[in-house]
Amino acid sequence: MISAAIVGGTGYTGIELIRLLSAHPEVSIDLLTSRSEAGTRADEIFPSLRGISDIVFSDLGDNTLATLQKCDVVFFATPHGVAMQQAEALTQAGVKVIDLAADFRLQSLTDFEHWYQQSHACPDLLKTAVYGLPEVNRNKLASALVVGNPGCYPTTAILGLKPIIETQNKQAERLVESRIVIDAKSGVSGAGRQAKLALNYAETTDNFKAYSVEGHRHLPEIEQGVAQLLNSQFTHRIRFLPHLVPMIRGMLSSIHLELTEAGAAIDWQQVFESGYASEPFIDVMPKGIYPDTRSVRASNRLRIAVHQNNARAELTVIVVQDNLVKGAAGQAVQNMNVMFGFDESMGLNFAPIVP
Repeated sequence: MISAAIVGGTGYTGIELIRLLSAHPEVSIDLLTSRSEAGTRADEIFPSLRGISDIVFSDLGDNTLATLQKCDVVFFATPHGVAMQQAEALTQAGVKVIDLAADFRLQSLTDFEHWYQQSHACPDLLKTAVYGLPEVNRNKLASALVVGNPGCYPTTAILGLKPIIETQNKQAERLVESRIVIDAKSGVSGAGRQAKLALNYAETTDNFKAYSVEGHRHLPEIEQGVAQLLNSQFTHRIRFLPHLVPMIRGMLSSIHLELTEAGAAIDWQQVFESGYASEPFIDVMPKGIYPDTRSVRASNRLRIAVHQNNARAELTVIVVQDNLVKGAAGQAVQNMNVMFGFDESMGLNFAPIVP
């Protein structure tokens, strides 16, 4: 058994971590922190945990750091800027860190400071951090001390583009034009568990809207994924536009690309099927079948559909996931499994919930 701690377990990703790790056969949750709920049992705040976990929230004070240093892995389900304040002390003690916020996602300090409006507290440690997308960085994750868990939108975008960019890299000629349009929708839980007027029931129900139209902080993360993780050899112009839809959880991203003549000669359905054939959590749908968000609800699965229209030289990739699981807590557990040499599916191999 490995000893795990969750820092900031009162949000939606925090409760998902408790739910998933409580069922993991090789993990013991030994510390759960929250300044606001210190001394309160987790199942008092989240009744769904009754009979599953009796852990009590602790305050993240000076003594808590010493306790965290005794753990094998620490998950930060906290706002941006918290993990980087603790990560150096933890890694020096040999503790592995998985941050579900953005502190260790972007390698560019300029981008981080621009989009998150703060300076990075440990830029040297950032250089060693591994971007936590197992389907791309599995080998690096195996020896990682610090992992930046990807954002939910970038997970769908990068995995939706991966077979295309990899195929492009192998060719001597361009297969898709450089402009990529990512039209993405997320359930309200993606905004977190917070009391904001724009997120209450009367504001979100029977409503559908775009947001961050002028630019979203997940865009540089997507661009970094395309350029660095997938070793793209040409510059893409990505237009990313997120939307809020009136549902609790779930995410659907439609990726639109224009094919060149050489690109239209490729069977992209086959490229995706063969490219993801060995991935335990990626399901490429049969041709002509398109996934909905309900088909992945509360699971770590990500489903992809490919539509190729050669008459219009168009390629559309549709990606769905649960934003709180594969888009957050489930992916964090998947990363942990790789880091500790467990079977990658351990504690995650459960069916989606329907209805």
